[in-house]
Amino acid sequence: MMELILALAIGILGGSGVWLLMRPRTFQLIIGLSLLAYAVNLFIFSMGRFPVGRPPVLEPGGVGDPALYADPLPQALVLTAIVIGFATTALFLVVMLAARGLTGGDHVDGRRQGR
Repeated sequence: MMELILALAIGILGGSGVWLLMRPRTFQLIIGLSLLAYAVNLFIFSMGRFPVGRPPVLEPGGVGDPALYADPLPQALVLTAIVIGFATTALFLVVMLAARGLTGGDHVDGRRQGR
């Protein structure tokens, strides 16, 4: 059941992100990029398996089966991607506000609404 919910969440976020990327306004484009980033983050995180009630790392001096433990690499990748995504979203918002001030509108092609 958990896998189905995760797959639906990834699909809905990805589909919504692509749909918003096709919109003519810059704010919708930025939100679409953010939704796609969230979908990719969930996908990468799901590649690390979902062991429930198992420790994240091996115990000191112990030898264990790696299949019984959570994989820390996807978690580290997603954490890094979240930080980078937040920074690029902030940059895109500043560029969007500057472009809106210069053009008087927020269309991707720079045209105003009434033309």
